[in-house]
Amino acid sequence: MSYKDYYELLDVPRSASKDDLQTAFRKLARKYHPDVNKEAGAEDRFKEINQAYEVLKDDDKRRLYDKYGPSWKAISEGRQPPQGSVDDVRFDFGGQGFEGADVSSIFEQFFAQQQGAGGFGGFGGGGQQGFGGFGGRQRRGPSRGGDIEATLELGIAEAFKGGPRELGLRDASGGVTKLTVKVPAAVRHGQKIRLKEKGQPGPMGGPSGDLLLEVKLHPDDRFRLEGEDLHTTVSVAPWEAALGGTVDVPTLETDVRLKIPAGSSSGRQIRLRGKGYPRADGERGDLFATVQIKVPSELSDREKELFEELAKVSTFKAR
Repeated sequence: MSYKDYYELLDVPRSASKDDLQTAFRKLARKYHPDVNKEAGAEDRFKEINQAYEVLKDDDKRRLYDKYGPSWKAISEGRQPPQGSVDDVRFDFGGQGFEGADVSSIFEQFFAQQQGAGGFGGFGGGGQQGFGGFGGRQRRGPSRGGDIEATLELGIAEAFKGGPRELGLRDASGGVTKLTVKVPAAVRHGQKIRLKEKGQPGPMGGPSGDLLLEVKLHPDDRFRLEGEDLHTTVSVAPWEAALGGTVDVPTLETDVRLKIPAGSSSGRQIRLRGKGYPRADGERGDLFATVQIKVPSELSDREKELFEELAKVSTFKAR
């Protein structure tokens, strides 16, 4: 049976989100459900749509499918891909695609690497030949394994502090390898951390490749980052906003005392120079504290009386 691309079956782009996949699946499922559509082939179409959705909605299965196409399941189980499936395999090695004439050499290299790691046994005669059915090219000796790229997500405060962090890397067979990586202090968004010889095992006993971790910084419960400038929110009482006052504001090192000018409205930004995130040259951005006025959810009788009196005597117009 010819290979049918799961994305084409659901009529979605390869970048489709989970919500996009669900919407497309529901639309097509209603159209081709055997209880609704009595046309010839509708039931087969419905089964294909179900199969496509079951794979693409699962993050691990989708990642393998995107990389190995119709051979994803065989590879995930450590089996030889079925004959005839290779011509349709799509690869994604660092954003570079490989299709068609050179795919046999790619498979040969891939399975030779897996043999060196003990991941696939019984292919190609004791590790001296490539994947069976592709001409039996000889491996002439040990060579370096391929690099692996992964993403390391960090909150802003923990990225600034740095230190050891434990990772769990999942391989194609579903196994998880535990690694401890030392995160440099003040690591920046997009920076890559290289772990020597933690990548693909080398063919024929050669050295392993490296593991490259690309750092992604995300907002945490205190800070948001724009460039090297930090943004945080400082809550003040109505009387502090009107009369002015001093409040504690978090920074990456410790809390500092910040003066709130009298007459501050919600949304006012107060700049703390040099308290932002470090730049590559060692200088630091600024910290912007945004004023947020908070009112009590419940008032005592005396508080209510005072607010009512203020409402009567005040000439201020908010709108």
